Amino acid sequence: MNYKIINGAILKSDPEKLYTLSEDLFVVDGKVYENLPEDVKDEELEIVDAAHHLVMPGLINLHTHAYMTVLRNYADDVDFDEWLFKRVMPVEDRLPQEGAYWSSLLACMEMVRTGTTCFNDMHMFRGQSARAAADAGVRAFIGRGLVGEDLYVDGASRFEDCLEEQKEWESSKLLKFVLAPHAIYSCSAKLYEQVAREAEERHMLKHTHLSESDVEVANCLEKYGKTPVEFLRDTGFLDEKTILAHCVKMQGEDISIIAEAGSTVVTNPASNAKLGNGFAPLHKFAESGVNLCLATDGTSSNNTLNLFREMNLVSLIHKGLAGDSTMLPADQVVRMVTENAAAAVGMKDQIGTIRDGANADLIFIDLNEPSMFPNNNIVSSLCYSANGSEVDSVMIDGRFVMRKREFVTMDGERVRFEVQRIVDKYL
Repeated sequence: MNYKIINGAILKSDPEKLYTLSEDLFVVDGKVYENLPEDVKDEELEIVDAAHHLVMPGLINLHTHAYMTVLRNYADDVDFDEWLFKRVMPVEDRLPQEGAYWSSLLACMEMVRTGTTCFNDMHMFRGQSARAAADAGVRAFIGRGLVGEDLYVDGASRFEDCLEEQKEWESSKLLKFVLAPHAIYSCSAKLYEQVAREAEERHMLKHTHLSESDVEVANCLEKYGKTPVEFLRDTGFLDEKTILAHCVKMQGEDISIIAEAGSTVVTNPASNAKLGNGFAPLHKFAESGVNLCLATDGTSSNNTLNLFREMNLVSLIHKGLAGDSTMLPADQVVRMVTENAAAAVGMKDQIGTIRDGANADLIFIDLNEPSMFPNNNIVSSLCYSANGSEVDSVMIDGRFVMRKREFVTMDGERVRFEVQRIVDKYL
């Protein structure tokens, strides 16, 4: 189906600012156009009346673990090591493949409901995150979490999983695959070196956790005599196709090393705060020209997948920490979950923006919601007022996956039933 979107406020951007225009928008064959292509007739289009709505690019969640949604509110108010090693990992070991699928589908429901149209996932269960994203019609970058000393020996099965997933879904327009070594405390230098070579040969993105806690940094210094950032630099892992989640505990030349490599930093403020790890030094990253993005992490540590909440938190937290009300203005924060994230995954001008020929990944925000009214500054409202409930409709690749707050591609009642069944049996 092709569409003509009328009467809406369209969120546009230039290098200086985000702004809105009142203009028609056309969606043809999954792409956005400001003017109707000559080979398409106006009467062939379905009219979408977006009066009193903001039409904006779908949000991009650049670091999460969809399969962990079953662990929401399960391991709270404990320190990082107990949370990960004593609470989360034992459940991961028990969770069946189908449990990971339904948990990932629940994640897709929550993300769509709150305006996320694309996510970058690190998972532990072959095929389940990809299957859930495909069934939901959500755009996703899928990375099998890699661990071990040698990619081709003890890490071989997981690496093969990743390559088999990529082959299985190679015809998908919405799914791409990423090489995702878990972290420096679960992967050797050799494995990171191997992943770096494979990613370069296969033209794949790389995704890893980095410098999330004091213990991680201290152990790396003790074991290798270098910071985690220096460790990754020396393995050849850092470049412009590398996505680094967290980056909370920066030391010495860490920030300049990341900036020089051109890697992307993804901050997860709710997760980092909840686990007591602190906050990434975003102002220093910004000053160094690092591409900054925003994510939720998984629900076992957040406990939501709501990027509107994350936008609000990241701006308010860093204003407070810096004692500077100009820190992380709304315009910059909105770009972190749209344009910046699109650039990080190699899809600049294709997603995270509304322009001719871009993919039609769009969300419709109800501007008549009390939280959004009056509309004195729509960009500010996205960062400081919106809570995600204002998302009325969601389109991905030109297809509605939620319309008028009703899911089109997912059966919410079935998903909740299956997730509860998994919880009752395995948690």
